[in-house]
Amino acid sequence: MPQITRESLLSLESYARQRGEFRVRVMAHKKNRTLHVGSNVTLIFEDELTVRYQIQEMLRIERTFEESGIVGELDAYNPLVPDGSNWKATMLIEYPDVDDRQLWLARLIGIEDRVWVQVAGNERVFAVADEDLERENEQKTSSVHFLRFELNETMKAALRGGADVAAGIDHPQYEALVSPVPGNIRMSLCGDLD
Repeated sequence: MPQITRESLLSLESYARQRGEFRVRVMAHKKNRTLHVGSNVTLIFEDELTVRYQIQEMLRIERTFEESGIVGELDAYNPLVPDGSNWKATMLIEYPDVDDRQLWLARLIGIEDRVWVQVAGNERVFAVADEDLERENEQKTSSVHFLRFELNETMKAALRGGADVAAGIDHPQYEALVSPVPGNIRMSLCGDLD
């Protein structure tokens, strides 16, 4: 997928006019890219549209119109756009109660390295996590991680041939499996591959 360029972004004024309609489109699109893995982890698979929305929202919220600020947002978010051989996801660890969340974030250290996808007939692909910066310490993990799943040519060919996809987590404190990944999500993810 192509990277998002400065020239392709809407100005703050243009975005303000189109925001409502654009947001509806993105939220509908995200339904086909959101996977709940167990009851407390959600993977939102990013693509050009979801990342473009995030950039436009950040520019709007921060009222950024200077070139250096815009370039900074592009540099921060463009790495989340898949490049044709991978899937990229934002992983959210969700515990509504604050005390529960703190307890579980301490128990789930390393969970981001135990998230996997598997194309039927192939080995599991474990996520490469948090390439931008470390998001955990000795006391706890973060509630948000950024993941990359690298797929080889055999896996991509199997997907083009209709193979199912499974996803899961095999952390000692959190095990979950989605098999198969729902068809609408699988189809959307196949669009990320060249």
